[in-house]
Amino acid sequence: MINAEDWKQEQDRLDLVMEKLQARITELEPEVTGLYEQVADIRKLFWQEVTVNTGTDEDFEETFYSIRQQEALLSERERSHRQRVQQWKNMKRLLASPYFGRIDFHEDGLSFSEQVYIGVSSFVDSDGMSFLVYDWRTPIASMYYDYSPGAAGYDTPGGNISGTMKLKRQYQIREGQLQNVFDTSLTIGDELLQQALGKGADNQMKSIVATIQKEQNSIIRDDNSRMLIVQGAAGSGKTSAALQRVAYLLYKHRERLRADQIVLFSPNPMFNSYVSTVLPELGEENMQQTTFQEYLDYWLGGTFRLEDPFDQIEYVLTEKSTQGYKARLNGIRYKASVHFLQALRNYAQCLELEGMRFKSIRFRNRDLITAKQMESKFYSYDPSIRMTNRIALLQEWLLHELTLLESKEREALWVQEELDYLDKDQYAEAYHKLHKERGVFDFAEQYEEAREMMNSKRRPDEGDFDYAEQEEELLRRMIVKEQFKPLKRSVKRMLFIDMVGLYVQLFENGAAFKKMMDEAEIPSLWPEICQQTRDKLSRLELFYEDATPYLYLKELIEGVRTNTEIRHVFVDEGQDYSMFQYEFIKKMFPRARMTVLGDFGQAIYTQSTELYGEDSPLIRLYGESETTLFHLVRSYRSTREIVEFTKSLLPNAKEIIPFERFGKKPLLTENGSVEQRVERMTKHLEALQAEGFVSIGVITKTAAESKEAYDLLTSLGCQGLKLVTKKTPTFEKGVLVIPVYLAKGVEFDAVLIYDASSQTYQRESERKLFYTACTRAMHRLLLYATGEWTPFIQALDTSLYEVEQ
Repeated sequence: MINAEDWKQEQDRLDLVMEKLQARITELEPEVTGLYEQVADIRKLFWQEVTVNTGTDEDFEETFYSIRQQEALLSERERSHRQRVQQWKNMKRLLASPYFGRIDFHEDGLSFSEQVYIGVSSFVDSDGMSFLVYDWRTPIASMYYDYSPGAAGYDTPGGNISGTMKLKRQYQIREGQLQNVFDTSLTIGDELLQQALGKGADNQMKSIVATIQKEQNSIIRDDNSRMLIVQGAAGSGKTSAALQRVAYLLYKHRERLRADQIVLFSPNPMFNSYVSTVLPELGEENMQQTTFQEYLDYWLGGTFRLEDPFDQIEYVLTEKSTQGYKARLNGIRYKASVHFLQALRNYAQCLELEGMRFKSIRFRNRDLITAKQMESKFYSYDPSIRMTNRIALLQEWLLHELTLLESKEREALWVQEELDYLDKDQYAEAYHKLHKERGVFDFAEQYEEAREMMNSKRRPDEGDFDYAEQEEELLRRMIVKEQFKPLKRSVKRMLFIDMVGLYVQLFENGAAFKKMMDEAEIPSLWPEICQQTRDKLSRLELFYEDATPYLYLKELIEGVRTNTEIRHVFVDEGQDYSMFQYEFIKKMFPRARMTVLGDFGQAIYTQSTELYGEDSPLIRLYGESETTLFHLVRSYRSTREIVEFTKSLLPNAKEIIPFERFGKKPLLTENGSVEQRVERMTKHLEALQAEGFVSIGVITKTAAESKEAYDLLTSLGCQGLKLVTKKTPTFEKGVLVIPVYLAKGVEFDAVLIYDASSQTYQRESERKLFYTACTRAMHRLLLYATGEWTPFIQALDTSLYEVEQ
């Protein structure tokens, strides 16, 4: 803490800033309202201010420039309004807590030190020159996160500025009142961080700009890497740092980067709601947020019923005793590998020579253009022409052929039958078109004539004979054209390619597949994998592990649907993606930089990718020279006791460093029956809620186990329980009963592991699943078992936990 005199100076300075802030807000409010009204008036009166006259070239030119002038005026007013509104929002955001940090910096060569106060937004004094508060993203503010008092410096577009940091100070300000002031060294606010972490979990992630650590700041401000990989321990602040990174990028590149040019791939839809408030808190718009499954559904959902990753992991966790299980696991691993990726590339090259499959274009139960004709035409093109270009040529040929066939079809018998059943509106449309072609403009008269002819069924007289023939020809054209529209539309969408057949073909001939690939790269049980895949495809269903390869093959054949607008791609829980999926993301967003965040200790999916280390295949995606690795080892989420317990569950987690926040040891409760276990859980839940914990997770292994836990706890009178499934849209406070794979990325005040017995967590492949479940806890971790404990607990030092008999 600081002395009384310094405290008074700080309070006086805070009062001055608050006064200036309030004055600026009061000044801006009428401007914001006035500009809004101006914009509304200009829009309303836009055409009243413009005289449209196109009588002469001069009149037309005058009209054009009049419109442009009004348009420019409207644009300028809208831009001014947006700027004023943004300033007003920034001031309102600062009002509760104008700043959280301060450094006194003496730049080399100058005779004075500058006091730099740092907050979530900049605030300039009325002179337009003096910064009362610096935005945390400004270059000078970076010293607050990176240096302790002493030699310091920061980078600017003009070069590095060096000097000496004389003071580093942190503040807690609530509703304009100074609560705490700390002079600190390198570590940002152990005191403030203790208080922030000691609070209860929330249903939405909060900004961490006041407590960003040095290693997190390096991640946030990295502006050179094409690929940024962050391997971080559970609770190390990976996601928080990534969201602050988005805010930093939008600030630094605000002239050329928009929020909609950034996309975040989240682990599940619920996680999207959990992080949705962070950027708005910092005055930025949210980036695009989606899940990889939603992306797959968008492109393939119209053709297949897709398995999602949660159904896949449910199969892996629950179906180990079923027939074909081992083959399915081998298939999941292989289809996620770079070997299968290369197999698809080889397959596409083979298709350039033979094996392409097409679907005949059928019309009224007959083939207009057969698949054989398409195949013959496709392979008639010069073999040196690329696959996608040959497909484009074939598409062009098909559209031309359909136009010719459409012309011939007008004389078919069915067309005459359609003519006999045309209604009045269709006759009127034909008359209008025909008379327009002949220069006749009295549509009302001609319509009445047409209606009279139709109603009376009279034949046209000799003078009308030529006209009647033209009318019938036009009607025939209209009828056939309407019928051929879906055919042409399907060709434009490339539905003439038998993509399902092409993917099935890959699994039909084992010898041909092995010919494309090195024998050593073919997985064991390949024939059984092929049969499983064919069976699934025959029902127009797709395994999750087949979705990305199918889409990738589709792109190799039809051409890549790249998105060149996206500039940054963020992948959270990156260890859960396969190398195949990373290659696909890179291909889909060719101009984007990628930030991957994850923890291989939480790699619970069969296709997981190692993120960190020299052997990580992810480094090869963009090459070592364009890839930067960060390894976060300090865990902030959980108390020291919980971190010591959880890190002992993994053999390679010894480097994890717990933050010095203390609490109770994990509590293990042994039970004689399921009924006794649920009774004890009920009592513990009541006690935890009485202590003030408002976010509690009852974490299970599977969805079926979640339903069982929810039903049993509810039957004993537990209040406010919420069952979380893969369809749950938002993360809420309360007692959530949730499978571990849906709890990834979120945290709870207290976690109850529903069943930590050897019956539930037995296999070595489930170790990381168990670790993931335990690391969701911030303050309390309680584990329950009926029978013997999981071997992961049995191997622990007994000093790491307490036991309740």
